Amino acid sequence: MMSVSENNMTIKVTPPTKGLFELMIFARHADSQDPYKWVCSYQIQCLEPHNGEKLPENPFHFWGLHQKARDFGIKESSHKGELLVAPQGTLLLTLQTSRPLLATYELVNKDLDAALSKKCLAAQAEEEKLSCHVLCPSQGYYWLSVFVKDLGGSTFRNAANFLIRCLRPINQNELFPSGLSMHCGSGISSSGHGLSNPSHSAPIITTKLGKCNITFHIPTNVEVTASLSKDKVISAKYPLDRYVLVTHLRTKVSVCVVLPESGVYKVGLFGRSKDNKDFVHICDYVIRCFSDPSWPPFPRVYGLWRRGCVLLEPRTGVLQEQSWVRFRVKVPQAYQAVVLGQEKTVLQRTPNVVWEGDVFTGAVGTQVKLAAKFSQHCSSLEVILVFEVEGGSPASLGCSG
Repeated sequence: MMSVSENNMTIKVTPPTKGLFELMIFARHADSQDPYKWVCSYQIQCLEPHNGEKLPENPFHFWGLHQKARDFGIKESSHKGELLVAPQGTLLLTLQTSRPLLATYELVNKDLDAALSKKCLAAQAEEEKLSCHVLCPSQGYYWLSVFVKDLGGSTFRNAANFLIRCLRPINQNELFPSGLSMHCGSGISSSGHGLSNPSHSAPIITTKLGKCNITFHIPTNVEVTASLSKDKVISAKYPLDRYVLVTHLRTKVSVCVVLPESGVYKVGLFGRSKDNKDFVHICDYVIRCFSDPSWPPFPRVYGLWRRGCVLLEPRTGVLQEQSWVRFRVKVPQAYQAVVLGQEKTVLQRTPNVVWEGDVFTGAVGTQVKLAAKFSQHCSSLEVILVFEVEGGSPASLGCSG
């Protein structure tokens, strides 16, 4: 194992068998592309070999930070040296940077294929810090490579290589979800899209209740949407996007997530400004819950659910049959708000601009629709939210909180 800094080099040798070995050292100027030249040799006599696991092969030859790491924009690592230990199968590597950088990571182990390796890494890029959360699903040694580039750069360069020793692996069911981007949690990407003051800056959210609320402050010209995904859905009755509700207030966006079952989920945030038609990816969050939650979904949301619309009651999209339900909702610019179910219920507007009223749900299978008129001269109603009516007790239907 060779590590090189600006002024010195260290080589650690583990002979594979007992006997006499020759270690030959070759060097060249750091800025040169000439062939390496032999500079010296050492004879190593091994009296008793080390019977440990073979180390993973590192094609970049050096371990630790690159000797020109400062030129790449990296000031220091959270871990000194080239060997990192993960006693419980998890590790957080952070690199302090002198300027904003983007990073990708590669994790290699004899038991990992490429697809599984990607589920072991969650990367975060902040203004002056790069972070990588690493999960180790098997015992032994791993090689972690870090590649960085400037925000306007064209190619990633290998900036560091670390040897990780996992003492106790984690369960494969607890690996990260597939498809995480290089922007997990808040950081360069979220601030670049105008999002600030995050409720959760770290990329991994662990919840025992099976629900969480992610909030950002946003400019008035930015709109945010969200997606929820999971690698293997076992018992969710509705599409996973029904378990996310995005609410835009005047200067804030709230992404409320409830989980239908235990496991590890990915929440993807997307945004667009008034000048753009298409949403672009902002960042991802990982939500972990192993307490067996079973929250019902939110109502189905339609395009007129816009800035200022707030669902106060009911917060669940599944209503109990043959029961009275209190509806309270804010719909800015609405001239009239009604609920269409077994019968039509006209909601009343209170002084604090909340539309409210009591609605009878009707029989199982009924769809209850919240609709509104946005002009005094328009006779048609625009559907905003749709709820389902199901049987069972209120307890079995749950509550979205």
